[in-house]
Amino acid sequence: MRRSDIFFAFIAINLILLIAFFSHSFFKQIKSDFTVQRAMVRSLGLTDLCLFTEARYTRHLSMADLNTPFQDYPLSFEHFPSGALIKPPSRKTSEL
Repeated sequence: MRRSDIFFAFIAINLILLIAFFSHSFFKQIKSDFTVQRAMVRSLGLTDLCLFTEARYTRHLSMADLNTPFQDYPLSFEHFPSGALIKPPSRKTSEL
């Protein structure tokens, strides 16, 4: 074996170990964050997820209806960026 082969094997092993360490800490952090969030939701009695803070129809998706983005004028454009990222709930679109 050449010395360069040994060097590349050493680098490859270290990269694999580095990826393993980072992935372990990442997944452990996600698990601990999830348990903290569950405890907070249970203690505060939260019922709905707030994804965006711009408009009321993007804050509480379960309570929005189809015409809420156009409440100022029926042909008005959506002026909040989060309105372009979400779609109406499936129960609302099935009523059409």
